[in-house]
Amino acid sequence: MIANFLQCGRFRFSFQKEFSRPLVMGILNVTPDSFSDGGNFHSLELALSRAEQMITDGVDIIDIGGESSRPGADPLPLDEELRRVMPVIYALRDCGKAISVDTYKPAVMREAIAAGVDMINDINGFRAEGAIEIVKNSDCALCVMHMQQDPKTMQENPEYVDVVNEVITFLEGRVSMMEREGIARERMSIDPGFGFGKSLAHNMALLKNMNNVQAKIGLPLLAGLSRKSMIGALTGRRVENRLAGSLGAALAAATQGASILRVHDVAETIDALTVWRAAI
Repeated sequence: MIANFLQCGRFRFSFQKEFSRPLVMGILNVTPDSFSDGGNFHSLELALSRAEQMITDGVDIIDIGGESSRPGADPLPLDEELRRVMPVIYALRDCGKAISVDTYKPAVMREAIAAGVDMINDINGFRAEGAIEIVKNSDCALCVMHMQQDPKTMQENPEYVDVVNEVITFLEGRVSMMEREGIARERMSIDPGFGFGKSLAHNMALLKNMNNVQAKIGLPLLAGLSRKSMIGALTGRRVENRLAGSLGAALAAATQGASILRVHDVAETIDALTVWRAAI
């Protein structure tokens, strides 16, 4: 049975309401080199303008990221990541929406929690030394993601015997370890990590079995499919022309039971979900 709600800092999101849709998490990249929108919202003024538009469009969670995790990306120095994300966090923490920070660095987690974020979204599954210790006594929601290797090398030659079961095993192990550290299940969500050390075939297997992944672990599942290379591989579209494919992926994930959709195009995704919800 999937958890009834997600405790997300100052917010509590229910997943049991009849006729509800998945939560929509809007991506706010404050990076010059993100794979899909690098440089578009790099300045504080542009980032805040983008966040205001997301709020108008009906976003549920704003996910702030200062380091690109595109395939082949080099690690970003800690001080530069803090310089990018902290002013945005301080500016948005009282905007009335849940604020998430996309980071795998414990020091960034510490500063973000002190600044009042509601969620930590970690592509490394809280495996860095000190990460669990920093987050466990907060009230932040924690998204645990699967990634094979690291962004620099993850797409060089991803291999699995059974990608679905291997991802489930990894996520179950991380969740169990975090529970042993005293972190309540109500604070946790999972992410199979589309595009993070997976081929197109791996990604499609996970998408088709997303409901099984979520049911097996019993936690809300976050699906990050927006503008990913798998959509380009399926449609032949360049990253700037993947809106239709991204909406199709969002609806496929919703049909498979995803609880949270991490997207670039908030208004369009909510419109698509509204029609989808009315028809089922």
